[in-house]
Amino acid sequence: MTLSGDSGTDTQRLTDALQQLRETLPALAKDPYLLPNTEAWQSSNVQDQALPDSAQVVEQICDLSSELDLVGFYAAGPLYRGFASSWGALGWHQANSFNFDWSLFHENGQAVKANYAGHHWNNEAFVRRFEQAREQLEFLGRPLHTLEPGQYRAYLAPAAVDEIIGMLTWGGFSAQALASKRSPLQRLYDGDTRFSPLFSVEEHVSGSLSPAFSREGYPRKDLTLIVEGQARERLVDSSSAAEYNLPANGADYGEGPSALDIAGGSLELDKVLEKLGTGLYISNLWYLNFSDRAAARLTGMTRFATFWVEEGRIVAPVSTMRFDDSAYSLLGSALEDLTRERELILQSSTYTQRQTGSIQLPGALVSRITFTL
Repeated sequence: MTLSGDSGTDTQRLTDALQQLRETLPALAKDPYLLPNTEAWQSSNVQDQALPDSAQVVEQICDLSSELDLVGFYAAGPLYRGFASSWGALGWHQANSFNFDWSLFHENGQAVKANYAGHHWNNEAFVRRFEQAREQLEFLGRPLHTLEPGQYRAYLAPAAVDEIIGMLTWGGFSAQALASKRSPLQRLYDGDTRFSPLFSVEEHVSGSLSPAFSREGYPRKDLTLIVEGQARERLVDSSSAAEYNLPANGADYGEGPSALDIAGGSLELDKVLEKLGTGLYISNLWYLNFSDRAAARLTGMTRFATFWVEEGRIVAPVSTMRFDDSAYSLLGSALEDLTRERELILQSSTYTQRQTGSIQLPGALVSRITFTL
């Protein structure tokens, strides 16, 4: 329900909505796995870091892109979340953030997609990120390089890694999906396989945009999901807690992570091309889906800003290709290193409200990725 800001109007609308819910409740079937939190708790987290003046940011963006074809969205400001129950639970969360999501278009129709987000605006970091996108745009003007299907050495930028992780979180850490053997990380949690020792993942709620309580009224804490390639904790909402006799740990419905933190490695950003040598520099991946969910095998496309690199130098953009590979290879046996510097990516969805989800993650250097088309 959207509030108007007028206390009288809002009070009446809330009262009417509450009455409607009470009248509907007797008609609903009994939920055997309904497990409300009847404990009293309090949580208050206010992150009020100063954000830059939006007009100044837009002016800076316009100055940097004055001779470029740019399209993008800039969103900034505070996010608020609150929870209260008749059992004495009271939670409040406020966090400030900014998110600039943009694309630079070449006259040939190709584009470079980029993102800069966080809690503290850093002019030098933003200019550096923008100039990187501008440099990639210039390479898009070169003739396309066509590759045959096969396996290639590659560097996956953080945005590309984010697409892979996003697929794995689709039930990957869910207690319900794991209990029903439908998780794409089933083999990992069953102990039948593992990721690379370089790969560690946490649900890091502390200091993130995500509130320290769930929509169901359960407090949330930091969780260790994967340590050095091996499974640890899982996400448990109240329904899974009731059905499988597990302690609820504050996961929302669907049991997806909302504040992922993936550990970095030792690869310096300015050494990426040198360490890659000859292979593919992949800025983004698109249209991902499972080709074999049980094996965590993914398929998807490269599009813009994928480059062929020879002897540590970008040579040409690469024609669109389809990959089909297992996450246990990309983040396991084929993973050579992760970048030391990580990128914060915020959920840019604005359906009904700005979202609080985020992921902080590195880029990945892999010895091979399989392309089928």
